[in-house]
Amino acid sequence: MRSVLIDSGPLIALFAVDDRHHARFDQLVSGLSAPGLRLLTTWPCIVEASYLLGVPQRFELLEWVRLGGATVYPFDIQHLGDMIDWMRRYTEQRKREMDLADASLCWLAWDTGLREIMTVDAADFGRHRLPDGSGFRML
Repeated sequence: MRSVLIDSGPLIALFAVDDRHHARFDQLVSGLSAPGLRLLTTWPCIVEASYLLGVPQRFELLEWVRLGGATVYPFDIQHLGDMIDWMRRYTEQRKREMDLADASLCWLAWDTGLREIMTVDAADFGRHRLPDGSGFRML
């Protein structure tokens, strides 16, 4: 089974049929699901997507997650230290803010070893680096 990280943007696109990325991610998820696909994300991404989706799409997203459409990878309070470090480093050194959703996906990539990510944020995830210097492969 193939495991892929999923960011807020594709989560929104999957449920907002008027989103310009809807067809792309709908086809990508459908195509990858046939041989077996496990989507992993974090609560900050779910919260962000839910907030930005309208009614009834936010309920559809949450129901999809409840039924196993994506695995929400848990983190403990002590993991916030790593996320805060990433957020500070990217904000101070790169002069561009990193939000908690992106930092949580960087932490998830580091914790799981996964580097493939579904995102509409190619500019940020193209520059984000993990502690070993590795980057992301965007789908």
